Amino acid sequence: MSTVKVTKICCIGAGYVGGPTCAVIALRCPHVQVTIVDLNKARIDAWNSPDFKLPIYEPGLEDVVRKARDRNLFFSTDVDKGIQDADLIFVSVNTPTKKSGVGAGFAADLNYVELATRRIAAVATSNKIVVEKSTVPCRTAESMRTILEANSKPNCRFDILSNPEFLAEGTAISDLFKPDRVLIGSLQTLEGKAACSALAEVYANWVPADRILTVGLWSSELSKLAANAMLAQRISSINALSAICEATGANIDEVAHAVGFDSRVGPKFLRASVGFGGSCFQKDILNLVYLSESLHLPEVAEYWKQVVVMNEYQKRRFSKTVVDTLFNTITGKRIAVLGFAFKADTGDTRESPAITLIRDFQSEKALINVYDPQVEHEQIWADLTEASPSTPLASIQKQVSICSSALEACKNAEAVVIATEWKEFRDIDWEQVYKGMNKPAFVFDGRLLVDADKLRKIGFKVNTIGRGERM
Repeated sequence: MSTVKVTKICCIGAGYVGGPTCAVIALRCPHVQVTIVDLNKARIDAWNSPDFKLPIYEPGLEDVVRKARDRNLFFSTDVDKGIQDADLIFVSVNTPTKKSGVGAGFAADLNYVELATRRIAAVATSNKIVVEKSTVPCRTAESMRTILEANSKPNCRFDILSNPEFLAEGTAISDLFKPDRVLIGSLQTLEGKAACSALAEVYANWVPADRILTVGLWSSELSKLAANAMLAQRISSINALSAICEATGANIDEVAHAVGFDSRVGPKFLRASVGFGGSCFQKDILNLVYLSESLHLPEVAEYWKQVVVMNEYQKRRFSKTVVDTLFNTITGKRIAVLGFAFKADTGDTRESPAITLIRDFQSEKALINVYDPQVEHEQIWADLTEASPSTPLASIQKQVSICSSALEACKNAEAVVIATEWKEFRDIDWEQVYKGMNKPAFVFDGRLLVDADKLRKIGFKVNTIGRGERM
């Protein structure tokens, strides 16, 4: 079977993965027409906005969209036309962790994947390569293939590929320009390998051949979960050590630096923090836990579950440190929380540690000022409401205020909590912050961001995660 020449690509899903990925494909492949479709009209309108006020924040993304939009990059709500016209279709829809039913709390909710797959089968009138781009459990491709084959029109064939994303929010565009690897999984049949070659040819327009890895379908699906699980495991490991550092007087930065020099370990993902967040790590580990349980491997499930348990412990431990340090009560005290996104250089708040910290402070009857340079106010309210479903929004808003700057958030506060490592928090006028705070003024650095000695000279009482200083 000869390799299909891909000239038209459709991406179903205009979110954090589909938008940046296909924008870069369009930029690097000017001969390929790329259409990103989504049923969410507001989201598509934002992608098409004249002032390029895009629905997601990602450094470098606006520049890519400016160069490619309306040339060979298009955004549309016409899902059916996108499907009909395309040679290759990326399925890049949300796969959140299930909140009810079988596997609740662990398994991925594949409802959107199934709906997209059924739509492709219903609409397509010619052969298509269908590519799993969403993070999915092992053997999801088999379910997609079953749906497509059961509902396809006569003489209409579908080839399924797995092409997981390995993007880090905040560096997604540079990750796409120079990926560590592009992974493509296919059935090891002639047709499967031909489809794999077709997608590989698209990436070959800018990715070196030795970084395009072609593997079996199931290996590709598992590799995505495995990579995120191992990265999250490193974070939970260094965070577990941070607790020991605080108890013994050791310094987690020094420990991580020394360990990172070991070539067998390396320095990446050894940065202690208040905990990991984002759309992938926790979801993918829980997915791996559920898979292990489904395969009757309880010890394996418990092993991976402990990575998430450690992450939750780190957040609880940090919020308890704030309460304990502020003389065992924060009732009626004002706490400034700097940062709401789960990490710097993104507006994404999924599984953000800040949500847990604020919920814990709410339960202690504190008053909380929140500031983040990129997260929309509506998103903050939505996340806090979801975190405390039994508390009306009006009640939350009596305790929580959203501020327009870090200085405003810190005014009249008893303590500042750094929850996200935005560079601007390192560079704010800390002397001005100190003047506007109640005394004693505390800083709790959950991201190893600020110069603790400098702040102490100003007059702050500073508590840095993973360091054994005594106030």
